[in-house]
Amino acid sequence: MYDLIIVGAGPAGLAVGIAAQEKGLSYIIIEKGSAVNSIRQFPTNMTFFSTPELLEIGGLPFISSDTRPTRIETIKYYQRVIEYYDLPIQYDEKVIDIERHDELFTVHSNKSMYAAQNVVIATGYFDNPNPYNVKGADLPKVSKYYDEPYRFFRKNVAVVGGSNSAVIAALELYRNRATVTLIHRGDKLRDGIKYWIKPDIDNRIKNGEIAAHFNTIVKEIKNDSLVLQQGNKTFTIPNDFVYVLIGFTPEMNLLKSVGVKINPENGEPVHYPNTLETNVRGLFVAGSIAAGSNNNRIFIENGREHGALIIDRILMKYKKVRE
Repeated sequence: MYDLIIVGAGPAGLAVGIAAQEKGLSYIIIEKGSAVNSIRQFPTNMTFFSTPELLEIGGLPFISSDTRPTRIETIKYYQRVIEYYDLPIQYDEKVIDIERHDELFTVHSNKSMYAAQNVVIATGYFDNPNPYNVKGADLPKVSKYYDEPYRFFRKNVAVVGGSNSAVIAALELYRNRATVTLIHRGDKLRDGIKYWIKPDIDNRIKNGEIAAHFNTIVKEIKNDSLVLQQGNKTFTIPNDFVYVLIGFTPEMNLLKSVGVKINPENGEPVHYPNTLETNVRGLFVAGSIAAGSNNNRIFIENGREHGALIIDRILMKYKKVRE
């Protein structure tokens, strides 16, 4: 019997574990992949916009070679945090069900079963890409995660999407000599493109260096081409690879299965912002999953603060029980 079980070993989940450890609570972290699994799936050459100190947890300094840390530096930092605190993490173990009886939780994974008085869901959203129901989307040449540009030298690459991730991928591919086509169903790039990127992509499109098709959808993905539809017009372009970068949706099935209500307007799990406790007593959310569909509202910078709020709430409940 643990005081709490934490599902997810991203920065928010680690911060909850550290806060629990500092207060003497018993806990375990269950992670379906590796430590900070989502960051590991970020683009290979990614540099964070945040400064290192905004990514720190547990009071450990994050030393970077530059003012903006790289993906690799960030992964190594969180690995050091895990080692320093000797956090108890079960890797490659997926939680498949949570039951609640008499205010106690039973957590079932694909490997074991655990019991706890509290559960924290910190699974993020990056493992659940938005669906893309297009013929041919299951071909090996299609990916919903952008990694690196170098294998596409002098190849035809399509990027589907109109947000920051799509624009950044298109620009990096272009600068590494890929022939890039940007495809977006809207009539313009999405609002919120980073201010230092917007002029760059606008100029590349204006100069014809990146082909852009707005108000356009992909009708079919073939082995060596794409069939596009723009209004009543259908046309085909040559293609070697497709990045479908249309965003992600947090996985809410675990929360729903144990009775957490989901706000239909924004996809948020119903919870108290000052404690992160959901409408199910003893069940908490931490990190970006708390933002539902508005996953650009909670980042590592503010999600790392959830640990202290959650543990304070658990300790307060314990105090009331003792009194």
